[in-house]
Amino acid sequence: MKRYFRRTATLAVIAATTLAAPISARTLDPDKPEDALEIMKRMQCGEADGVPAVYHWSGKVYSRVRGEPDRHLFNGEGMNIRQCVRIEDPKRGVGYRQVSREVMFYLDPETNEVLRTWENPWTGETVNVMQIANDPVNSRPNYPYAADGAPFKMSSLRRQGQWLFMPFEAPLFYHNVLAGDYQDYVGNKYHAMEIFDFAMLADEMLDTKNPTAYPTVSWVRISDWMPWMKMRGRQGQIVFNAMGAKLKKYEDLPKVIKDEVALNHPEYTTPPPGDDPRPNETTWTVFKKMVDAERAAKAQEK
Repeated sequence: MKRYFRRTATLAVIAATTLAAPISARTLDPDKPEDALEIMKRMQCGEADGVPAVYHWSGKVYSRVRGEPDRHLFNGEGMNIRQCVRIEDPKRGVGYRQVSREVMFYLDPETNEVLRTWENPWTGETVNVMQIANDPVNSRPNYPYAADGAPFKMSSLRRQGQWLFMPFEAPLFYHNVLAGDYQDYVGNKYHAMEIFDFAMLADEMLDTKNPTAYPTVSWVRISDWMPWMKMRGRQGQIVFNAMGAKLKKYEDLPKVIKDEVALNHPEYTTPPPGDDPRPNETTWTVFKKMVDAERAAKAQEK
């Protein structure tokens, strides 16, 4: 009888251990389209469908004007909360869709307090600061194979010792919703460059016994002036430079972000639904809606 109980106990321990360990744990191969896509999903999102992931970044914002020294205009604290959901196509395979929303707050460069107004040093005018609050910022569906059968590749991914690095540049040049209908002839297109540089531990990323991975990221953005700065077409650009990482939970964000989200953006504690059908927002589209609403309200007062 004792031998029976010992044997039963041993089998129970083995069963518990087996259930606790991922049966299909393996090393992902970046050269395989399905694995490359899984690496991208693990880098961008949470550990499973519907599990939120939070990226945080912190940095500075500078001006760049021809003929004058660069100015440190603001500090910045930002976050993006997202989730990935499984999608499937009979020809392109099993993929995912990423849905997210993001905020970035402009802080006083001396006190690190969230700015509500800002005195424009070029015009002398005090303007209201519009924080970055884009909802949604969703990606297109991602599959291991394109519609023409081309395999998904992470062409910029490289390994160096224990690290994986993946730089990504996004040149942006498209219709500016704040400009007119003749931008192809007279300019005023939205023109910017966003640069993301991810770094991650190879063992954490490639070994599927880890439910997800926690990369670091650096972010640089070079663009036209923010519309709320009211620069009236002055020559120059604005440069963002920040670093951050994927966090394990929303509560790990800095207090200044959590306080401001609770005060003015409570919906940003969770990602959009996986089937979110809305078009993406940018600072320019959000600003246009705000100005149009203000103009409509003033018209009604007359």
